[in-house]
Amino acid sequence: MLSTLTLVYRHPPIRVSALAIFFFGFSGAATSPYMSLVGIRELGLSDAIYSVLMMAAALVNVSASVTAGILADRLGHFRSPMLFAGTFGVVGFGIVYLLPSQLVFIIAALVFIPIFNSVNSLIFANVRAVSAGMPVRELIAVNSAIRAVLSLSWVLVPGVVGAMLAGGPSMLPAYLLAALACLICLALFFFGMPKEPPPVAENRPHYSFFASIRQIGSRSVVSRLLAIALISSMLHVNGAVLPLVVTGKAGGTTADVGVIVGIVAFLEIIFILFWGWVEMRTSTVIAMSAGAVVYCAYMIFLGLADQPRDIYILTLVSGLGAAGIIAIPITYLQNLIADRAGLGSSLIAVNIFVSGGLSSLLFAVGTAVSDYAGTAILGAVAGLTGILLLWFLDKPFATVTDR
Repeated sequence: MLSTLTLVYRHPPIRVSALAIFFFGFSGAATSPYMSLVGIRELGLSDAIYSVLMMAAALVNVSASVTAGILADRLGHFRSPMLFAGTFGVVGFGIVYLLPSQLVFIIAALVFIPIFNSVNSLIFANVRAVSAGMPVRELIAVNSAIRAVLSLSWVLVPGVVGAMLAGGPSMLPAYLLAALACLICLALFFFGMPKEPPPVAENRPHYSFFASIRQIGSRSVVSRLLAIALISSMLHVNGAVLPLVVTGKAGGTTADVGVIVGIVAFLEIIFILFWGWVEMRTSTVIAMSAGAVVYCAYMIFLGLADQPRDIYILTLVSGLGAAGIIAIPITYLQNLIADRAGLGSSLIAVNIFVSGGLSSLLFAVGTAVSDYAGTAILGAVAGLTGILLLWFLDKPFATVTDR
């Protein structure tokens, strides 16, 4: 673990990326838990409008991430797209705080904030590009460390912001804090990244926008993306059913939900680095499958839990499995289009979008034919399906044997 952090610290471009992704995470962690409160309760949006807005924002985000990745690949560097996206974050969060109204909230949530969120895949793309000469093991360790830093922001920030604004008349100051975090990101991109783009090889291929989209839509990429999305959908299903199971069948309280989520988030940071260590010694597919199997087991036992104590015990299993599902697919997705750091990293956003859509479908089906506990078990079935599809496509033991 210490060697991984040392590896990040001694490479200035990676160190800047780690700081930037912390403040990127800060902006989301400061506002996401309270976005529905601001939009619905403070500004008066209806539940239906808010739901449609969130779906449309997800579409804008995945479109912006793919477009930014294609543009960055054509430019041969990531500084300019990052500065552009970072500016959208400052403006988007800032106008909600300064000019709170339904129209401003809709514009910010639909345009500015989703475009800013493309910074996530751009940072991982930049890390991939500057780590091009590293051994595979070091690249895996770096990706794990960067993802752990993102998780760290989600451990620290929501509680701090909640405590600062507790008892206040409004949650809007969270948007001011998010705008300041975006401003720090912008400063890191401007001052911390080389102003001169790296030299571009004369024989470097140039892909058109639609040729790039066709790469994403190729059978090889789509089939593997579906496998990862099925596995990742378990995280979204858990996010929906955990509070309902805890406060319902298990007989817990909302306070239990907050404590459980906090414990799992903290454990994820430790286990993300652990899975990086496992991945370096086995393979990406084997490590990811192991993490997914652990999370499948957690989802099944969540469905069987009938008291809060059971779910507190499961936090160790949940944190271990979730860390694998969160961190390991990053390298795998980038390798699906390995020669294009921007486009390959944009698959991170595509996976988030597709897995979110699958989880919505699973939640709708699960709650129609069963209860919330049954929906959790259905999520585990989807994850197991993703594991089997992944093994069918990549045959990991054959890969390990060939080494």
